[in-house]
Amino acid sequence: MFLLNGWKHFLTITQHKWIVMCGCFRLGLYRQGILHDLSKYTPEEFRTGILYYQGNRSPNAAEKEELGYSRAWLHHKGRNKHHYEYWIDYAVGTDAMVGMLMPKKYVVEMFMDRIAASKTYQKEKYTDSSA
Repeated sequence: MFLLNGWKHFLTITQHKWIVMCGCFRLGLYRQGILHDLSKYTPEEFRTGILYYQGNRSPNAAEKEELGYSRAWLHHKGRNKHHYEYWIDYAVGTDAMVGMLMPKKYVVEMFMDRIAASKTYQKEKYTDSSA
């Protein structure tokens, strides 16, 4: 089961990455298309994909349900600028959390990411309103 889940998870994240890459390339974001979500292949994130693989949603959601948080998600959002959570920090001189302005190229990649996740997990049920 471990090897089968690993293979299925690899195919899922590679399909997702391919869809994002194609979308980014259409918009001239070649570097982002190539580098998108490479952290998903690291042991810290891939392990969760194997252990919690379901095929119809992110394994991070299942890990969060079991542990109350997702180690993989915490690793992922801190390394990928296309997640708005990457841009949240403490405001200067306070203990309040604030969002920083995201560069437009990461907002576009975030949009492509959402579309790709919907297409990957919903498969033939995907519509343009899914994302």
